Amino acid sequence: MNPSNAEVSLEVPPYLRVYKDGTLERLAGTQVAPSGLDPQTGVVSKDIVIIPQTGVSARLYCLNKEINDPQKLPIVLYFHGGAFCISSTSDPFYHNSLNALVAEANIIVISVNYRIAPEFPLPTAYEDCWDALKWVDSQAVGNDGLEPWLKDKADFERVYLVGDSAGANIAHHMALRAKSNSDLNLIKLNGIGSINPYFWSEKPIGLEVTDPVRKAMVDKWWNYVCPSDKGCDDLLINPYVDGAPSFANLACHKILVLVAEKDILRDRGKLYYEKLVNSEWKGTAEIFETEGEDHVFHIFDPNCQKAKTLIKRLASFINQRY
Repeated sequence: MNPSNAEVSLEVPPYLRVYKDGTLERLAGTQVAPSGLDPQTGVVSKDIVIIPQTGVSARLYCLNKEINDPQKLPIVLYFHGGAFCISSTSDPFYHNSLNALVAEANIIVISVNYRIAPEFPLPTAYEDCWDALKWVDSQAVGNDGLEPWLKDKADFERVYLVGDSAGANIAHHMALRAKSNSDLNLIKLNGIGSINPYFWSEKPIGLEVTDPVRKAMVDKWWNYVCPSDKGCDDLLINPYVDGAPSFANLACHKILVLVAEKDILRDRGKLYYEKLVNSEWKGTAEIFETEGEDHVFHIFDPNCQKAKTLIKRLASFINQRY
């Protein structure tokens, strides 16, 4: 921790501050929950390194009672949020919410511990998540020596990309990249669960017009993790600008967009849904809005009734056969 007289050079509220000596202090997303059996949900988890070259790890989740059952289960490759600069797979908020999702949906979750900014500037997070998706594909060969939970339990014909906030942004870009990439040969991407997606632009829309304080706050998040002359119209954060990949290239056949009424990102999620249904993409999009709640409320309180409703909606989406 920094001494009380240390001078601050930059505040990125509510996530972190940077001191003039270069020291970085994260204000959120630093707590750690161990993997293992969760007695409340009956979900068991474990941490494994999936990309030895970079040290990227993942936390795997499955219902404990299912470990030795021959039934094949859908796979969710999960990308956590945190504005690309905080949090991890061991964050207690994510750990608890994913335990709840796995218990409800009876699925295998692979939560990716991608590297975050500023220590690892963008596009590192995207590259790590792409490597994680390729790793899942490599597991589909089913040979000895592979991850046993996936070899014995995973249905590689039912793979989903799910994420919240920055993680939902990542899921979108992974699905675009998968469409035309020969690195993925064995798995089938069924859909995206896009929870409170973090898309943005220089020009405000919806709630942002009447809330310039929060608009400026989100501007600052992006400009901190991805400084460029394009600002918040960089195609990574604004998927509708000239030069952005066409939605027709999304490598899945269904997308569920989840938004929250009080979320400053709400109208970005709604716009994403509208762009999907009016694009040349041949899939089916759905949108579900939770009234009276703010950004990723279900992460902070997974046991509230509205969070349970959201989790049930997401679980139904994942388990619905095409």
